[in-house]
Amino acid sequence: MSNITLRSDRIKLRLISSSDLESIHILHSLPETDEFNTLGIPNNIEETKLVIEPWIADTEIEEIKNYTFAIERNEDKEFRGLFGLNMGSKKYSRGEIWYKIHSDYWRKGFAKEAVNLILDFGFETLKLHRIQAGCAVGNIGSIKVLEKVGMTQEGRGRKILPLKNGWSDNFEYSILETDERKN
Repeated sequence: MSNITLRSDRIKLRLISSSDLESIHILHSLPETDEFNTLGIPNNIEETKLVIEPWIADTEIEEIKNYTFAIERNEDKEFRGLFGLNMGSKKYSRGEIWYKIHSDYWRKGFAKEAVNLILDFGFETLKLHRIQAGCAVGNIGSIKVLEKVGMTQEGRGRKILPLKNGWSDNFEYSILETDERKN
């Protein structure tokens, strides 16, 4: 199952591999992309390797529980970011998304395009009932992306994200298979 590729006109999502280590390390080392991330900036590339090895292993099993995709632009195959879909219990038929886009590509529609690809994959291929996302309340860019694709803000978790500048509240978003989606 490790050959999953999702495509739109401008981007491709493919499962990550060890060859993505350097690009992922650069992404995780950017202060701008770390602002709303709970991982923190890695001290070295070995720390990044320890983070992504389980992500790669998760996609090499028969029944994938956690998908981690590299986002590439079709025209030059340049790495743009990461996108994850973590599967919940089969009984509840839901998944949770997360993404991290290189700051050079913010405000260019790549995140929205990637979310729409994952929503298609989640609802059409994986037959999920619900896809959810969390977002730090100060992360205006992600809030806009989630709302532009048709996700509904359901609530606010108080002080649950340990960010570098302290504990942050988190908005909870979701979309159901029956909800109207926006492209």
